[in-house]
Amino acid sequence: MSDSAAPAPAEGLRVSKLMNERGMASRREADEWIDAGWVRVDGQVAVLGQRARPDAVIEIDPAARQQQAQRVTVLIHKPMGYVSGQAEDGYEPASVLVTPDHRWAEDRLPLKWNRAHLRNLAVSGRLDIDSTGLLVLTQDGRIARHLIGENSTVEKEYLVRVQHRRPGPLPPEQLDLLRHGLSLDGVWLRPAKVSWANEDQLRFVLKEGRKRQIRRMCDLVGLDVLGLKRVRIGSVVLGKLPPGQWRYLRPEERF
Repeated sequence: MSDSAAPAPAEGLRVSKLMNERGMASRREADEWIDAGWVRVDGQVAVLGQRARPDAVIEIDPAARQQQAQRVTVLIHKPMGYVSGQAEDGYEPASVLVTPDHRWAEDRLPLKWNRAHLRNLAVSGRLDIDSTGLLVLTQDGRIARHLIGENSTVEKEYLVRVQHRRPGPLPPEQLDLLRHGLSLDGVWLRPAKVSWANEDQLRFVLKEGRKRQIRRMCDLVGLDVLGLKRVRIGSVVLGKLPPGQWRYLRPEERF
């Protein structure tokens, strides 16, 4: 078997796109692995930008998987006043909290923090500046794609303290609209699970994440949002993690 780089076919899909479509890696990971010489297409070492037939045989060197296994995922209890991603309007991103001083004392994962864990941390499901709760930052493209990819169906659960603008309780038909029947920006929202957690707090379970979605949904049925907290993503819960602190995702945890 020859180790020489294969010429890129004039037709076909980029190898990185093929790998992404097959669930082998994110596009960025695929390009990194190709650049490192860890990807073979039909038995030959791939090169960046190479195209291949849709049925091409793609093999990945175990070294790539070992590198991927070293990538970390961080869970933060985001307080109010922090943005999820890049700093904006003078507000700091939640990632500045990922320091040894802010690590939760009850994080029992035997993994020592180092600065490499801050590299390429991607926000996987934003929370606006006025919202609190579970925020996921990950170096693993597979997790990011699973949580926020176009076809993601992972549940996100929120506790939302509300106040009705009119006297009296929210009419049942308005609650039904929150569950299904509203649109934002001309696009119908997916069905949601919405129920009363107590007399002034709603529990939302969504499978999508439009910008300020819950606040805008509540506004459409005459509710003001007084507080919003995300408590679960998939099967991973916020639990006892204190505000402003973080922990590593444990190996046995799955979203």
